Amino acid sequence: MIYELRTYTARPGKHEALVRRFGQHTMPIFARLGIEVVHCWTRPDAPDDFCYLTRFESEAQKQQALQAFAADEEWKRVKAASETDGPLLASQTVLALNPVDFSPADRA
Repeated sequence: MIYELRTYTARPGKHEALVRRFGQHTMPIFARLGIEVVHCWTRPDAPDDFCYLTRFESEAQKQQALQAFAADEEWKRVKAASETDGPLLASQTVLALNPVDFSPADRA
């Protein structure tokens, strides 16, 4: 298993719209494409941030799923419709994580 922690920083005044788009649209598209979201968070110390953790079987599966998402016609429509007043996202960071052998979540 590999994990990816993404932090999205919304543009000023766009945090609620970003979180709403993720919950209402991105999550179902991810599910359809096999992108497993483990958990989502907001940060009390960074009110413009939204974080989520994904899990993939392999690097190849991750690359295939993310490429499919980027090319997805439904995603392109949702993104365009949600950004008629400008982009929601100011920046993002991506942190790749590999579990250690004693990680409780990956023991089977």
